[in-house]
Amino acid sequence: MASLRFAVHPEDKEPPPEVLRLAETIEKDGGTALAAYREPVGDHWQIFALLPAALVQPTPYQRDLSKAHAERLLRAVRKIDRFVDPVVAVRSGGVYWTPNGNHRRHVLEKLKAAFVPAIVIPEPEVAFQILALNTEKAHNMKEKSLEVIRMYRGLIEQGVKRDEEAYAFQFEEPYFITLGLLYEKFPRFAGGAFSPILRRVDRFLGSGLRSAYATRQERASRVEEADGLLKKIVERLKRRGINHPFVKNFVMARCNPLTRARKTVPTFDQAMNRLIAALEAFDVNKIRQEDIARSAVYSAPPAS
Repeated sequence: MASLRFAVHPEDKEPPPEVLRLAETIEKDGGTALAAYREPVGDHWQIFALLPAALVQPTPYQRDLSKAHAERLLRAVRKIDRFVDPVVAVRSGGVYWTPNGNHRRHVLEKLKAAFVPAIVIPEPEVAFQILALNTEKAHNMKEKSLEVIRMYRGLIEQGVKRDEEAYAFQFEEPYFITLGLLYEKFPRFAGGAFSPILRRVDRFLGSGLRSAYATRQERASRVEEADGLLKKIVERLKRRGINHPFVKNFVMARCNPLTRARKTVPTFDQAMNRLIAALEAFDVNKIRQEDIARSAVYSAPPAS
């Protein structure tokens, strides 16, 4: 392979066979493998390449593209008139997934570039780890939850037998899995109102991902049930003329079953049962507008 250069350690004569095969595949795909090298932290082999733009796609698991962020990036690239930040890619099923660089990939697509500069990693499974480190644009709770549930299903489709705990690094928090199911069903779901409870009682499950998925669906349905009750309370408060942006958080704070929990924390099911019971018993007639406004002030972060 005349076009490929490589940096080797004293004990290496050339990259391992799987790296050379990947470089050959890149060439057969219509790209150019420019260099193979060992990255400086873990000493892993990687390839710097120009990949055909038509074959570079975002992973199916990651969050959706941010139009505003992509437009800002497009303006910046146009201003300097050059592309200086390669994406990361892994080859899968005849295409190159980029778990870190979808906005950059989108910009090159808009500019009708024929090739995408990329650092190609030989191990496809590393894509999941890279998703967890994606800092190109900070995630909000909805984006992270949707990314996690898509990743979760992707692992199931690959036939992974391991349990949730094995992917704690990639998923970050167990409640992101539960919230991901809810955000898929209800894009405007009020995850922020439920996260203070879920982050304390939702735990990674010890069963395999496929069987754990059914439990996740059950958990999401319990949260959905609580959310239905919460919406009814908010509507009744509105009919009484009480309308405040903090009202959902106020009701959830009043019904939170964990406020007195100290040494012991209830299980997920126990917490949701108590929360649902408290929401069902909530008396809207005892609430005043000033109660919610005062609570919002006390809950606001201190001025910096």
